Amino acid sequence: MNPDNISRIAAELNLPANNVKAVVALLDEGATIPFISRYRKEATGSMDEVGVSAVSDLHARFAELDRRRETVLKSIDEQGRLDDDLRNRINAAATMRELEDLYLPFKPKRKTKGQAAVLKGLEPLAYKVFAQKCDPVKEAAAFVNPEKGVASVDEALAGARDIIAEKIAENSGCRKAVRALFERGAVLESKAAKAALEPEAKEKAAKFRDWFDWSEPARRAAGHRLLALFRGERDKFLKVTVRPDEGEGLKALHRIVVRSSSAASKEVEKAATDSYKRLLAPQMETELRAALLEKAEKEAVAVFASNLREILLAPPLGRKRIMALDPGFRTGAKLVCLDEQGGLLYNSTIYPVTSAGKKEEAAETVRKLVGKYNIEAVAVGNGTAGRETWQFVRDLGLDESIQIIMVNESGASVYSASEAAREEFPDYDITVRGAVSIGRRLMDPLAELVKIDPKSIGVGQYQHDVDQKGLADSLGRVVESCVNMVGVELNTASARLLQFVSGLGPVLAANIIRHRDENGPFMSRRDLLKVARLGPKAYEQCAGFLRISGAKNPLDATAVHPERYKTVAAMAGDLKADVSDLISSAELRNGIELEKYISDDIGLPTLKDIMQELEKPGRDPRREFENVSFDDSVREVEDLREGMMLDGVVTNVTAFGAFVDIGVHQDGLVHISRLADTFVRDPAEVVHPGLPVRVRVLEVDLERKRISLSMRKSDF
Repeated sequence: MNPDNISRIAAELNLPANNVKAVVALLDEGATIPFISRYRKEATGSMDEVGVSAVSDLHARFAELDRRRETVLKSIDEQGRLDDDLRNRINAAATMRELEDLYLPFKPKRKTKGQAAVLKGLEPLAYKVFAQKCDPVKEAAAFVNPEKGVASVDEALAGARDIIAEKIAENSGCRKAVRALFERGAVLESKAAKAALEPEAKEKAAKFRDWFDWSEPARRAAGHRLLALFRGERDKFLKVTVRPDEGEGLKALHRIVVRSSSAASKEVEKAATDSYKRLLAPQMETELRAALLEKAEKEAVAVFASNLREILLAPPLGRKRIMALDPGFRTGAKLVCLDEQGGLLYNSTIYPVTSAGKKEEAAETVRKLVGKYNIEAVAVGNGTAGRETWQFVRDLGLDESIQIIMVNESGASVYSASEAAREEFPDYDITVRGAVSIGRRLMDPLAELVKIDPKSIGVGQYQHDVDQKGLADSLGRVVESCVNMVGVELNTASARLLQFVSGLGPVLAANIIRHRDENGPFMSRRDLLKVARLGPKAYEQCAGFLRISGAKNPLDATAVHPERYKTVAAMAGDLKADVSDLISSAELRNGIELEKYISDDIGLPTLKDIMQELEKPGRDPRREFENVSFDDSVREVEDLREGMMLDGVVTNVTAFGAFVDIGVHQDGLVHISRLADTFVRDPAEVVHPGLPVRVRVLEVDLERKRISLSMRKSDF
């Protein structure tokens, strides 16, 4: 652990150094972020998952910087060019960019114009001219040598300028000045590329039409706009540049390297101009583009992660007997009936939206099955024929206690074709598996959605335009966070759900399932230590997040970690009661003096968490389920009219607004400026996926399939 890095992390995040040091030590020991934030509050200063994640990210970044620093020092030392001053500057480099600037003059590179001039013996001339104290023509005459490829004074000076141009481009001070100009004054410009104007490309290029003549300061460009522009450029519909005024760039560089108006200075000025146009400006544009893209990607990934968290933590309907329908027109609707555990009881295919005869037959089937299997809710996928199927079920006049709910089926087809689905339902085709997934995600969205690649859930912003590894890492962290926040029932959880529990992973999750199949349900958390390859460290990390309903020790059904069972037992003993009495009696809990149980390894933060768990053991942090019904008269985009007031559900939140499902197979957009009557800086502050909302239709663009909506009360 590098002490300097601890100080840097603490300063950058404005956190106490001792808490940062504790988090880094725990991470290095293999502790997970959920475990650290939940069960090590005394050491971390009650740092939440966001803080622990930030420390983890910076710890990894500085570790990578240190590894690169060692490589750079070794490379320069092997060249015999490492002196104490350079070593100190390299060791002091606080960023990868600063380190690479210092390494650039020593970095092995392909043959350049400057290197060719050096091979012709022109380097001494370049140094003399750059000093700007000589007559360049007289000095150059001594370097004319046809045998070396220098036929004249002009060629000698041209070679010297090539060397000077590269020295300027590799100078850290020059790079810093030009970089600052790019960061401060670069203009992002977009024009229609030739391909966009071709008749056959008109339809594909239409979505980039807004950027055919666009210009704005690069530092103010919104992340979603940058991703759109760069995508248009990749698709060859846009031509994008990111540069400041060239004259300003040349002035900035000339001020640094040109010292007078002498003839030698004129040569240096020419070299600097060439250096800027040929080397520095392209390099800085590439660097700035990368920085802008990285910033935009981080924003997009953050939006995706925020949306994913809301989707995963969507309110569960709970353990109900479900009929699920995966709708379709020609192929019919696949129907399944599930028990309270999500087990498949029955499957069939009905045709509710084809002919009148088939519709009546389907109605009779549904009514019969609802009674036979004591169905408590009907889940209807929101894909093709979803609204029509939902309306069909509503018109059946089922008992009022039976809820009829549209379920977002994004990713259901991905699950149905997955290896996990084939293992679970080897004797059924993908249509049955898809319908089962729709029903189960109504019962418990988290338990079902963890089986699907998060990128298939459909709540991302330009998800295919961002770094895929970074996206996968971020989304994986969100899934892990959500699973551990809610907790997992050890005796019923799938292997896919278990693998996201702190300290487990695919191998241990599979071993838990195997042990459960061979030995029956787990009777206590301690039984986990009997699972193959699950040792004390993994047990420490996972035990608090796994629940055992009905266990002999009631704490096994709570988020109280086994390492704190003795503390709870002591509380109960001091009150001459047992643990179950503490859970059932608020009067007893009110008599506990927490300060009495503070010790070297447990403080008030953990003790307060224990009391919360005793009050509501195994509580589910998710919101209460709320159903939304769409307007029966609006089923297609063509049914929409400006001014209509409709109920809908937020499906996706982006940096520029929110998309809302209003039941017409095409989500409408509420622009950020229309989310509220007050100023909204971040849409996520006022809306989230799954939120029921009331909207007004502002505009319908059938050609571009765009629906503009408003949530502003002033528009109602």
